[in-house]
Amino acid sequence: MPESTPNDLTSGRLLARNTIFNFVGQAAPLLLALIAIPLLIDGLGTDRFGVLTLTWIIIAYFGLFDLGLSRSMTKLVAEKLGTGQEQETYPIIWTTLFLLLLLGLVGTAVVSLLSPLLVRDVLKIPEALQSETLRAFYLLALSIPVVFSTFCLRGVLEAQQRFGLVTAVRIPTVSLTLLGPLLVLPFSRSLVPVMAVLVMVRLLAWLASLLCCFRVMPTLYKEMALQRTAIGPLFRLGGWMTVSNVLWPLMMYVDRLFVGSLISITAVAYYSTPQEMVTKLWFIPTAVIGVLFPAFVTSLVQDPGRTALLFGRGVKYTFLALFPLVLLVVTLANEGLDLWLGAEFAQNSTLVLQLLAVGMLFFGPTQIPLGLIQGAGRPDLAAKVHLVELPLYLLALWWLLGIFGIEGAAIAWVVRLVADALVLFAMVPRFLPNTALNRRTTLRRTAIIMGVSLLTLVLAALPAGLVVKGVFLSLALSAYVLATWFLILTPAERTAGLEYLKLNVISTGRDKL
Repeated sequence: MPESTPNDLTSGRLLARNTIFNFVGQAAPLLLALIAIPLLIDGLGTDRFGVLTLTWIIIAYFGLFDLGLSRSMTKLVAEKLGTGQEQETYPIIWTTLFLLLLLGLVGTAVVSLLSPLLVRDVLKIPEALQSETLRAFYLLALSIPVVFSTFCLRGVLEAQQRFGLVTAVRIPTVSLTLLGPLLVLPFSRSLVPVMAVLVMVRLLAWLASLLCCFRVMPTLYKEMALQRTAIGPLFRLGGWMTVSNVLWPLMMYVDRLFVGSLISITAVAYYSTPQEMVTKLWFIPTAVIGVLFPAFVTSLVQDPGRTALLFGRGVKYTFLALFPLVLLVVTLANEGLDLWLGAEFAQNSTLVLQLLAVGMLFFGPTQIPLGLIQGAGRPDLAAKVHLVELPLYLLALWWLLGIFGIEGAAIAWVVRLVADALVLFAMVPRFLPNTALNRRTTLRRTAIIMGVSLLTLVLAALPAGLVVKGVFLSLALSAYVLATWFLILTPAERTAGLEYLKLNVISTGRDKL
């Protein structure tokens, strides 16, 4: 397979295609989950399904405990690729794999030792399920080194901008994580064979990722060598990334604990349900920054002006993708909750859902400066911001909860996201050339766009009948499309969009006729 040149790794067409791959890879399993989860609950029973979801969560959050090494490796490898030094990436990759294997073995030992305590005392597993759950947790512990090293292999593919391969591995892996337990049900309802199947799925994902890496780097397997000098940079970058990776989810979910302790468990349901709905939009910024992070690293060593262009487009496209969805949520929050969960839920959760949706409009674009700062080798700056934010957020959360109830928790959540956005965007110019971004023009355009968007969302939140809301949505979305096409997109972007439409939509339609 021909190797990509450094310039190819930041081309607009490649990044656009990879972003679509990332969207598909993260959105497709959500649709499968809607079908599989009810079947699993019915087949396993509520208690066993609860344990299964815990194992899914543990597997999903293993990435928080790899000390950021896989992300650091992606950064270092993308940097070398940007200067055409692919051969020098091999020892970095093998060193990271070795370190993650050691960390995974430590994780296996820790989880194995803690499993009896977790099962019997912490998680309060019913006595009838304790033996079964304990054996399942032991199997889970064995998969930790496999999961850690898979993160590293995926990072190699991301550094090479091979998101087609990443998606080709991710979709079957997540699908089998859902479907695998269903295949066990005709033979057994025990969690042990279910977990054995999940471990096998992880092994297959690891093998597929390894083969993809050998395909992308055909001589990688011949260059097995460790590099002692790479250990320091890996841990320095990874340590600060870990701080952000741990603090960010904590700040996203600690509000639920506050609501439960300061108000009631019932209030947690009224608050957490709309939050779960809103956070499903995370896949949009996650898909974008997953592609842009290695592109930032590569372009920073080649052409910082190119980095500025990628940064501006990343922020713009993330905002444009989120705004219509947020507008729909804010406008139809009451009707949607009423239809889905009933009038009482709608009465208590509508304003919370609307506020949290507005917060997501800030959360999404903020992932782009966060990725740029980390890609520039300064994850410590973002981590320090989050360290300062945490106590201030907790104080604001406690204060606003006491005044406004669960709406106060939503306000604190939004204010924190706005503050995070302002600080991280303010750091961006130090990593880009002064001529790359016309700061005054950019600030003025951003202020106008955000002002008009927030005014539109305020109008969308006003009480009105369904007919009025339908007319409002029609007008607002029409204005959004026109403003996007004629005012926000550049002529080059409009031309590229028309070419894509012609090549991929019109030609496909003609072929079918």
